[in-house]
Amino acid sequence: MLSIYFGDHDDEIYDPATYFLNQYEDEWITDELSEKMIQDVDRSKVVGAHIIESPVLGAITPRELSGGVKTLILLAFDDGDHIFNASACGDNCAPWIEKIASEKDIRITLHHIMHFGEDVEAMILNEGKAVKGFREYLMTAIKYV
Repeated sequence: MLSIYFGDHDDEIYDPATYFLNQYEDEWITDELSEKMIQDVDRSKVVGAHIIESPVLGAITPRELSGGVKTLILLAFDDGDHIFNASACGDNCAPWIEKIASEKDIRITLHHIMHFGEDVEAMILNEGKAVKGFREYLMTAIKYV
């Protein structure tokens, strides 16, 4: 399930990209899910755990992935009970956040209104209220951002 807190949260990892650099494991990068997210969001191809082929930057390491992809990988693989700032992600990450949340419980903060799909379901932690559908999500989100 997806749980969202709008605004600053005392326990959030505000800079997931930096946290990623100190926590990721090689097998996270070569996992099929990560390869798909990296291809979709960054338009890059995983060659191996330490080499990713970017159409813009050429050969890069996981350190040079976008902040959005780094956050998605953390949401998928980090085993800690963390709340990650998903405002590091663009709207192109929203379908991946929803996919990850369909498979495990994740908690994110948002400092903007992310455009999820029409069928989004989430627990809004600010209110302790579950929302279904983009309109209900939007009407709740605008109270906080």
